[in-house]
This record gives sequence, structure tokens and C-alpha cells, in this order.
Amino acid sequence: MEATASAKYLRGSAQKARLVVDLIRGKDVNHALAILRYSKKRAARGIEKCMRSAIANANEAAEKANVSIDPDDLWVRTAFVDRGPTKNLRRVRPAPQGRAYREQRHFCHITISLSNDEKPEPKTRNKPVPSTPAKPAKLAESKGRKRGGAAAAPRAKRSTAKTEAAETAEKPAAKKASKKKKSDE
Repeated sequence: MEATASAKYLRGSAQKARLVVDLIRGKDVNHALAILRYSKKRAARGIEKCMRSAIANANEAAEKANVSIDPDDLWVRTAFVDRGPTKNLRRVRPAPQGRAYREQRHFCHITISLSNDEKPEPKTRNKPVPSTPAKPAKLAESKGRKRGGAAAAPRAKRSTAKTEAAETAEKPAAKKASKKKKSDE
């Protein structure tokens, strides 16, 4: 059985409410209510009310259908937030260079759907795993290339200093060996 509830014209932007809704999607009802109860986000209170309304709608639908339903078996099937209207109130906020910005008040619409059906198993890809992973051409090509940017600059200097020190250490030894060979001849 599926039950839906929606809350319209809640104060706050849809983007901020989506952060909270993403936390509860796919969870069982008790766990979702606990998350909403102890969340520090302002939108959590309105979403919690909508969730409780969906639970009540599920109980009411079960009673009408003469079916018993356990609220603990419910889980959040879908939950989404739509953008509501943005009101331009007659209030203004000061802006640079003598201008003024109108204040905008954001609203959002929340819809939550609960179900007591079995949760679907997460889809897994059954690709055969190759014994030796093949490197893509771009990856192999980029291995030899130096990285740019500020983060790579100190590393590049250090690595060149080490290689130069190693090269200078090898050069005198090589020169001495070649001189000994010439003197032996």
C-alpha cells in the first residue's frame, strides 16, 4: 500500500529543503523521523510534519480498505521538493552605489510517498572482471605529462633538484673512471 502527502508553500528555498530530503529518501519511517527530529536544518521541521501526515494518510487508507498496516513497516519510497513562487515583497535592501535590491521570499512544495512493499534490492552490475585491467589510451598518455598548477609547482622543483643532485654525483665518478681508463692505456 502506498500513501502520499504534500506540503505546499513552505518557507525557505527548494535547494535548502532538498538537502534534508536527500537524507531520508529510501529509509524506513522511524529512522527518517529520527533524522528529521535531530537535524539542524530549518526545513526539517516542515518536512517532518509532511512525513507524519503521510503516515496518517497510510493509516487512514488502510482503515478504509479494511486492511491492517503497521507504521513500522513503512519506508520512504519517493520524496522530492519543487520550487514554489518567489514573492517580491515591498521591502528593499540597500545595495552598492545608492541602489536598492528587492527582497525575495522563497517558497517550496514538498511531496513524500510512503510504501509498505518490499524494498527493491540495489542494482549491481554483473560485468566480468578482467584479470589484467587495460589502461585507456588517455590515461597512459597522461602519465608521462607533467601536471600544471600551483600545487604541482613545488613538487616539480623538488623532483628536479633531486635528479640534478643525482646527475652531478654521477658525472665526477664517470669522469674519473674515464680518466683512469685513458691513463691505463
